[in-house]
Amino acid sequence: MSTLITIFSFIIVLGILVFFHEFGHYWVARRNGIVVQEFGMGYPPRLAKLFTYDGTEFTINLIPFGGFARMKGEDASDLSPGSFNAASRWGRAATLIAGPAMNAILSVFLFAFSFMAGFPAEAAYPQVTDVAAGSVAAQVGLQKGDILLQAGNRPTQVSAAPNLDYTVWHKNAPAETTPVSTLKLSRDGKIMELPIQGQAQVDQLLSAIEYTPVLDTQISATAANSPAAQAGLQAGDVLYRVNDTPISFAAPLSDVVRENLGKEISLTVLRNYQWQTFKLTPRPNPPAGEGALGVEIGAVTQLATMPFLTALREGAAFVGQYVKVVLQMPIMLIRGQLAPADAQLSGPVGIAHLVGGAVTATIETGLWFPIWRLSGILSVALAITNLLPLPALDGGRLLFILIEALRGRRINPEREGFVHMVGFMLLLGLLVYITVQDIRTTPIGIDWNALLGQ
Repeated sequence: MSTLITIFSFIIVLGILVFFHEFGHYWVARRNGIVVQEFGMGYPPRLAKLFTYDGTEFTINLIPFGGFARMKGEDASDLSPGSFNAASRWGRAATLIAGPAMNAILSVFLFAFSFMAGFPAEAAYPQVTDVAAGSVAAQVGLQKGDILLQAGNRPTQVSAAPNLDYTVWHKNAPAETTPVSTLKLSRDGKIMELPIQGQAQVDQLLSAIEYTPVLDTQISATAANSPAAQAGLQAGDVLYRVNDTPISFAAPLSDVVRENLGKEISLTVLRNYQWQTFKLTPRPNPPAGEGALGVEIGAVTQLATMPFLTALREGAAFVGQYVKVVLQMPIMLIRGQLAPADAQLSGPVGIAHLVGGAVTATIETGLWFPIWRLSGILSVALAITNLLPLPALDGGRLLFILIEALRGRRINPEREGFVHMVGFMLLLGLLVYITVQDIRTTPIGIDWNALLGQ
């Protein structure tokens, strides 16, 4: 069953990405007077002709991995009206850029959908800094310094990034607007519950106070026989303070510990909504890779959602970050900052494995984040790959147009076609090699369940 899911999900996801890519070529080609003879999904042999629109045959082909927009005279010396080679320099360049550009635009929306569908985000608890007079929060009895922990059965976690607009939510907890009757909080180091009169709602309480996010860092693992393990610290403990110094990503644990090497410290954590304090001594000379306390820490994360416009903006930023990382990878490899194994290319088999894992995770969790996020990554990767200045790719054809612009005359179309044909054969050979490597080695997957905290 999992194999069938992998195969069908790969064909569907790849088909959607390729459709938008080829549609970009098709649409801009037509706008520049270039005749598109066939718009095909999959590669020949042809299975069926769906219809003909404005001189273009729309077809379904047997090999389901890819697609094409076949333009008149694209790979020959045909300079007759309506051919690709007869179009203006700008028309040809725009047509070539349109495919990758369409994938880049699509990836912005796919990333945006992943932010809207429920994504793992940094979360914290609100510590009250001010209460509006006469508000619901004032009526409940909230005071400055209170740390809100739970409203009814729902954690009162908020965004740990005040400048980023997202709403923390819990998949199996009551919704924010569900009325609650009790509020669990910490006041002066003690956990207490306040009765809520009039069935106030969580969002009403938060909107009636000013707060600062706290408790945003947690222990994810402890090393055996380390000071942390011997003291009784556990994965999941949320860090509050060392001695009297609050701990957060703004004031990291490592900075405070570094000032207290060899000295006993008091570490206060929140565990199961109860404060616990541990005494331990940071090691001046810890074993390699363990640190002074022997703990691994990370952000407290919960599922969150973004409104559409914010998600769209963050989607565009995510695409920019991804492109930047990809462009930096060759330099990082040369400098030894990135291991070759971590930059390994994936072929159809490896990508199919990733897509199958994402679809399976969506089925198991009911969350669409894995599908949207991986599809966004694949779409922007498709855009970048096609813009590489290699023969047979869009980037290789653009390189010939650039050379034409610099030298003032075009290269013989037949010679250019021969170069692209040779390049295509070499790329096909590389694809076969990568596919064999994917089959011989165990594909690296993504633990979506752990990422989503499921």
